[in-house]
Amino acid sequence: MKQAIFVLLDEYADWEGAYLSSTLNQDPNWEVKTTSIKQEVVSIGGFKTAVDYQLEQIPADCELLILIGGNSWQIKNNVLKQLIQERLTNNKFVGAICGAVDYLARNGLLTDFKHTGNTQYLWKDFDQYQNKSDFLEEQTVRDHNLVTANGTAPLEFTQQVLKMIKFKNNEQIDKDIYLYRFGFYQYCEKYGNPFY
Repeated sequence: MKQAIFVLLDEYADWEGAYLSSTLNQDPNWEVKTTSIKQEVVSIGGFKTAVDYQLEQIPADCELLILIGGNSWQIKNNVLKQLIQERLTNNKFVGAICGAVDYLARNGLLTDFKHTGNTQYLWKDFDQYQNKSDFLEEQTVRDHNLVTANGTAPLEFTQQVLKMIKFKNNEQIDKDIYLYRFGFYQYCEKYGNPFY
């Protein structure tokens, strides 16, 4: 079974991983797990999460690592930085959204990747951020084994991560996302009722 592991820090943004985690966790070939630097974290919305793994315990064969944004990504943590660097270098799948992309920029982990984020202006004092010309003003960007997104793009983020891991064919992924983006009735007008 493939594992998707979501990195959650205190004050993580509940909504940023909800579509992706629920999609993956309902598939019999995938399981969703959580990790952090603490045993329990609390989201911006007040949800308490007892995580499955500490960072050091993440299985080496983890298929997908997702970094959920929020208000605590100013942290300095060598284990986390090395984990992300190793995955990016070895072509293992990583997704980062919102404040987690700020972390990647601050630590020089976006080098050699086209990317997006909340705004490049926030990174002007990040000495290790060396590839400013690779920033694209888009909701989400997929390049090689990395998907980045700004904090207003949970659906687009889900869509690009699912395409990156080849969860289904691209046309079916687009249809599934359309349902959440435009609602049930507009979906029915375009594609027909999915429950008949």
